[in-house]
Amino acid sequence: MARPTPEFIPGSPKIVKQVPPSVVDLFLELAVLPSPSGNERLVADRVCAYLTELGLVWDEDTSGPIIGSDSGNIFCRLPGRAVAGKPVFFCAHLDTVPPEGPIDPVIEDGVVRNAAGTILGGDNKAAVAAMLEGARRIVSEARPHAGVELVFTTKEEVGLVGAGAFDVSRLEAEFGYVYDHAAPIGELVIGAPSARAFEVRFHGRAAHAGIAPEEGRSAIQAAARAIADLRLGRIDDVTSANVGVISGGTARNVVPEWCTVRAEARSHDERKLSELVQEMMDAFSFAASVSDCTVEIELKEQYRGYRFRPDEPVISLAEVALRRAGVETHTALCGGGADANVFNSAGIPCAVLANGMAEIHTPDEHIAVADIERMVDVTLGLVEAARAA
Repeated sequence: MARPTPEFIPGSPKIVKQVPPSVVDLFLELAVLPSPSGNERLVADRVCAYLTELGLVWDEDTSGPIIGSDSGNIFCRLPGRAVAGKPVFFCAHLDTVPPEGPIDPVIEDGVVRNAAGTILGGDNKAAVAAMLEGARRIVSEARPHAGVELVFTTKEEVGLVGAGAFDVSRLEAEFGYVYDHAAPIGELVIGAPSARAFEVRFHGRAAHAGIAPEEGRSAIQAAARAIADLRLGRIDDVTSANVGVISGGTARNVVPEWCTVRAEARSHDERKLSELVQEMMDAFSFAASVSDCTVEIELKEQYRGYRFRPDEPVISLAEVALRRAGVETHTALCGGGADANVFNSAGIPCAVLANGMAEIHTPDEHIAVADIERMVDVTLGLVEAARAA
């Protein structure tokens, strides 16, 4: 991994100037720091150190202990605001899905991959690196701007928790951008779904599976029946459902008295989502009753969806910035949530931009060096477009 190297200034051999790492070097440095949701401290400290090196003032909120993270959200406002234009904010999350091994990023044929057989962490550290390098360029080149704010959140991967705990009233920006969409640069997300999360616990009766199985009531059997009755996967072009985790029982020879199921439902259509949620709850309840078990269902709103018109300022301004960076643009709907859902729910327009990530959350995750670098140009383009707005 490349590190900053000292540069000796002619005529002043005792004065050393630190050459900042390139955006790719910075990404490699961030990628090797493990930061599964709730354990973002290492990468948060590196981000804060980088901001300090730039001479920027930042702060960390107190959300960490409240939401179960070892770090709070990081907020930074860049000085040097111009009079004209509109302030803008950028947001990226510090956490990743849990890696199943070490992270050893390597560059092969212009593409960054993990040589160690687990996630790379480009989701979302490629965005973190692009934002930081963009801030460095603004500061070092004294670029005028109408107001730039940076937000680095925690626990995004487990339900946008950090963003939900961030005090959005601190933002002076009128709109913002999140680089958190695994698609070629140029794709703008104009809509994301609402999502509901289920925590379902079936209660049966324990018994010896060989001596007295008829005295038992299998909670796992009840859960299996419910899952078999659910419509899962892609329900239609705007709706999906999934069962992601099943756990239960105590031993192979014991009729299981409990089983927990974690599931979710998503849709761009609130009516369809409500109907699907009720359908799933009915399936859980029916399966419990016919299996002579009881069931407890906890339903939570993960996040609310949003939809932009293609001509809304937050979208049209992004199109201008992307085209200036030499990128053709098109709009799309997204099946996943991002921190943008939280900001939009709070009334602050926030669009998600693709940043070239691919195969995220898998051992094949990768991102092109050129895309990491190009997102710096996109960031600076967005700042310039906001100043001219």
